[in-house]
Amino acid sequence: MGVSDLDELHSVTRDITNNIERILVGKPDVVRIALVTLLAQGHLLVEDVPGVGKTSLAKALARSIDCTVSRIQFTPDLLPSDVTGVSIYNRESGGFEFRAGPVFANIVVGDEINRASPKTQSALLECMEEGQVTVDRTTYQLDTPFMVIATQNPVEMEGTYILPEAQRDRFTARVSIGYPDQTAELAMVDEHSGHDPFADLTPVSNAATLRRMIQAVRTIHISREVRQYAVDLVGATRTLSEVRLGASPRATLQLVRSARAQAALAGREYVIPDDIHAVAIPVLTHRLVLTTEAHAARRSAADTVRSVLQRVPVPRANPSRR
Repeated sequence: MGVSDLDELHSVTRDITNNIERILVGKPDVVRIALVTLLAQGHLLVEDVPGVGKTSLAKALARSIDCTVSRIQFTPDLLPSDVTGVSIYNRESGGFEFRAGPVFANIVVGDEINRASPKTQSALLECMEEGQVTVDRTTYQLDTPFMVIATQNPVEMEGTYILPEAQRDRFTARVSIGYPDQTAELAMVDEHSGHDPFADLTPVSNAATLRRMIQAVRTIHISREVRQYAVDLVGATRTLSEVRLGASPRATLQLVRSARAQAALAGREYVIPDDIHAVAIPVLTHRLVLTTEAHAARRSAADTVRSVLQRVPVPRANPSRR
């Protein structure tokens, strides 16, 4: 990545951040992880109780980029074909024609994804992993960039389903917004009570620029020592007695991609262990399945990842050295 690429990335991400922070006040870390996921060409899961701004975050990020955007409101009666599309018989041509579903967009906002049945949720598996949709034995490629931003309420909420492990594993990162502090909540009331803040939100980038930025992030250097550190961290989650299901090899790939994006946002052309630390919790926690004993001890997946970060030795070699 050259200096000009970094300058462009910083300029664009600063404008996107300003856009989002006009809607979501006082949550800089959440915005950072959203941008990391975007630059890593991943998918973002936003989980929290109703009313804290999950959908607002997704909509603000989508509106900040001039590209195709669609929204899917997940409900218990939603069918897989309502997501991916369906083949319909055309009387005039005497054959079937495919009508694309809302998943055929650059950014797909899936609202309350865990209110749909697991069968419908699974319609996104192929899309999120391979960037394609297969309907009636025919495969259709999705445009790039392609990003799913899904929101979900906690599983204890009435009318929700637990996301299957395979579905959770395809999300690059998960964030919880949480309640704002009093200052941020007061600022939100002053800003939002008089008018709709989305009405003034205009795109500050486009799909072509985003593709160029994603490609530049892929060139960020990560030394062998830091790569091995990422592998060791993920491997450590599979050996803990409190973890029933550890992070997958896909988690290792997503951790490295996210660390590259974090390094780019920090203005560096190489990854350091601090970049791994900055993204480890949002990238790894939703992939871990804890034992019943761990839940009884009120131990969270985030606590487990923190303990792994403390236990695994940090590489001391110069991370910029090839």
